Amino acid sequence: MDAPGILSRAGDGATIAYRRTEGRREGRGEGRGASSSPTVVFLPGFRSDMEGGKALALEAWCRSEGRGFLRFDYTGHGLSSGAFEDGTIGQWADDAVFAIESLTAGPLVLVGSSMGGWITMLAARALPHRVAGLVGVAPAPDFTEDLIMANASPALRRDLERDGVHYEPSDYSDEPTPITRRLIEDGRERLVLRTPFPFAGPVRIIQGMADPDVPWRHALKVADAFAGADVEILLVKSGDHRLSEPDDLARLVRMTGEVCRLAATQEG
Repeated sequence: MDAPGILSRAGDGATIAYRRTEGRREGRGEGRGASSSPTVVFLPGFRSDMEGGKALALEAWCRSEGRGFLRFDYTGHGLSSGAFEDGTIGQWADDAVFAIESLTAGPLVLVGSSMGGWITMLAARALPHRVAGLVGVAPAPDFTEDLIMANASPALRRDLERDGVHYEPSDYSDEPTPITRRLIEDGRERLVLRTPFPFAGPVRIIQGMADPDVPWRHALKVADAFAGADVEILLVKSGDHRLSEPDDLARLVRMTGEVCRLAATQEG
């Protein structure tokens, strides 16, 4: 595989690794990637990266459709610079907005997995005139407060208070996941489910009912937060958190295609 592109940020010297697929130009708009069809951007989850099955499935579909596509690693993730423990929700949202503004043009459909669902909402807030549709896969906005701290063990609370970091065993890695006090405090400044979220475009949510990390009822809370009416949830009874089996990927591509068609109609 070719080396990924590297995007450098002048302010802090951070580098963000990315892979971009150019869409067919259809004579509308100007600039890099301009097209009448929305560009799809994939936002990975907490401690995940751009090489997962969902990102690759969407990339293959976008190529077959001649549609623009972008995937990238947040700082502290994958091939981007920085240490994971130094990261926060705000920093990763800034990474997303920086990558999107630097590497795409025109309307966007953002697809967020787990924490990526939170990042999509923050990016939609930052880029209200560009984000035309959202897709969430086990979306986990506000997870630092509603899923971590709401269920925090005495050990987690003690470690955060005493050491500023707690190491939580992970089902997805041999290495424990660091939960930092900085992450929790920053997350409290960026909660999006406490008041109606001002996004009126189409929103589609796919949620596994056997997800051990994000309870399916959290998806109902996410859906209810959107101010717009075009919000649908698809519950997968046997679905886990990753939702990366072949049927899951086919479902993701199908629903992303639906949101892209709706977004293109609205743009028209």
